[in-house]
Amino acid sequence: MESTDPTPKPKLANNASSSSSSLPSPPERSNSQSSTHKPGHIASHRQSFAENQRHPPPSPRAQRHPSFTQQAIQDLLNHPPTNRHPNPRYAGRDWRDIALSELSIQDEVRWADLDTSIEEATMTLLKNNASKVVLVRQTATSKHAVSTFDCSDLNAYLLVVVGLAKPDEEYVELYDDIAKKAQAQTPITLREIQPICRKEDLVVLSAESTLDKAIETFGGGVHRLLITNQDSEVVGILSQLRLLEFFWHEAVNFPMIDRLYGVPLRELQIGTQQIIAINADAPLADALLLMNNEGLTSVAVVDNGLNVVGNISTADVRHLTSAASLPLLKSSCMHFISVILSERGVEHGRDSFPVFYVNPYSTLGHTVAKLVATNSHRMWVVESASPSPSAPATPLLQPTHPIPTPIGASAVGSGTGAASPGGPTVLVPPTGGASSSGPQSPSPGQGFNSVPAAAMPGAHLSGRLTGVVSLTDILNLFAKSSGLHPSDPSEQRARRRRSSSASVRPSLESGRASLESFRR
Repeated sequence: MESTDPTPKPKLANNASSSSSSLPSPPERSNSQSSTHKPGHIASHRQSFAENQRHPPPSPRAQRHPSFTQQAIQDLLNHPPTNRHPNPRYAGRDWRDIALSELSIQDEVRWADLDTSIEEATMTLLKNNASKVVLVRQTATSKHAVSTFDCSDLNAYLLVVVGLAKPDEEYVELYDDIAKKAQAQTPITLREIQPICRKEDLVVLSAESTLDKAIETFGGGVHRLLITNQDSEVVGILSQLRLLEFFWHEAVNFPMIDRLYGVPLRELQIGTQQIIAINADAPLADALLLMNNEGLTSVAVVDNGLNVVGNISTADVRHLTSAASLPLLKSSCMHFISVILSERGVEHGRDSFPVFYVNPYSTLGHTVAKLVATNSHRMWVVESASPSPSAPATPLLQPTHPIPTPIGASAVGSGTGAASPGGPTVLVPPTGGASSSGPQSPSPGQGFNSVPAAAMPGAHLSGRLTGVVSLTDILNLFAKSSGLHPSDPSEQRARRRRSSSASVRPSLESGRASLESFRR
């Protein structure tokens, strides 16, 4: 039925008036004021779609002011909130008189027998294990530890399984037997791999011992203590990180420690410039071998300008405990870092980026806050960023230092003290590396291409690697500042290095299918 509405119809923006008559009329709105409009009134105020696009309404975002200025964000990065919660039970006490039993937590002790399988021990290690270690005992009822199993031991075992570790002559048969069993998916026990595990003395203190004994031990380079009762049964574990966390939260009760937090690293002359890092383009397998050979729990990952672009630790070996993850060993360290950050973002429901570095002007409090927040053993000290392309590897300096550097690694500086520019720099090209004639292509089988360092979130906040500050360095400082006499940490580091017999084999091909023993 033809409409009798006298209101003229608006023309379409494309002036297709001939077709507008075929369009149905819009339904009338039930507006109580519609009867008051005069003919032509609506048309005089209505705009076409095209006109609306020519003059869009202003966005409310244009009127907003940022919550933080760039300077405020930088200040927050340089001076993060302390978030400390002092416990009144320690108020007025001398920390040197606090008993170890007050800090150790018995529920964190995890056990495995010598006849426990590697797979089961690995699951115990990685699942809800705050102490990051499994104590190994003779029998299921014993409370006396004869050994430990941690992420460094898991890393050493992984290198044997995939055929990257070459033992001393006396252990060749044992290593081959373990590799064959792993390929055949035959269960392997902790007892069988004891020669592979790093030979580190178990350091034991009684629960009645005080913190001055613990900090002297930690300041000498020992990473953890076993706390025992009167029957010599293990009732707790105290780690370097746990003790540092205690001093961070309770420093307000201990003025001698609290005063140190406001001092820059440069003035404290803390840390060392004798560091080991690995190029972002090097295969992940080189990083694992480097940590195993040097007795390290983590290494810095740097670009060709020695700018820190990430961090790989033995705790990240958990990403390699399935057969499907074997190709990651051939991928670049940069690619592996992107995998770590991606998974961490999924786990925590937010983006993640590396924060494993400080600068010489960072305060000790800033450094400790980062160590506690990231559960890290060390912070890399950086200076201003150096120019560096994000393209594949460029020619690097050839070795000139008398101390040999592992393949794919770089050693920076020498001596001890606060990090500062200068000093000899030694770099070794990644596997299949560069020569002085020009850039080299990745070697066959190297796997994935490196993720450009510039593409990593937060990479622009980093800088050139010049030093490292570890938990040992900080606890050694606390001990000496309190009149204690810890032993030289370099002796403990040398002992860890000597305890490993692993070295590089030419390829990964012999261990291609041997991670099946980890299949869940």
